[in-house]
Amino acid sequence: MRILSSDVRPAEMADAVSVATVHWQAWQQVYAGIIPHRSLQDMLTRRNVSWWQRAVSSEATVLVLEVQGKLVGYATVGLSRARALLPEGEIYEIYLLPEYQGLGFGRDLFTEARRLLASLGCKGTICWVLDDLQQAKMFFSALGGKPLAFSRSQFGDTSLGKVSFCWD
Repeated sequence: MRILSSDVRPAEMADAVSVATVHWQAWQQVYAGIIPHRSLQDMLTRRNVSWWQRAVSSEATVLVLEVQGKLVGYATVGLSRARALLPEGEIYEIYLLPEYQGLGFGRDLFTEARRLLASLGCKGTICWVLDDLQQAKMFFSALGGKPLAFSRSQFGDTSLGKVSFCWD
């Protein structure tokens, strides 16, 4: 039984500071020790409040998750960047503050992201995950995602594998 109420909605310009905070904390927790430190810090520094203000006003959609009125998570969605693969919609990112993970809120945010993509006419959804992130891969598998393709991303001198999960 969940006693906390949550709400998923499109991000507004006023949310940029809170989204930047969630991004910073979630990425520090998720990627420390996986993405080389310098690359991770460079990525975090680039994704500052002004970056999020531009993202909120861009074509890609930013959804936010509030719990009891506090912004604790976000997802970014849009058209799939992997045109050669069948899914038309993509969840580019989905992150929660560490203390809100494992409570079902990620599932709520994911469900709303997929619902939004479907309402935009996208057939299927894809989401890419670094292959070393076992918790994320278990999350997407539990949501019915099927591994579809494998690729690599470069972080400084380090090449990391990533796998896509897809849903019809």
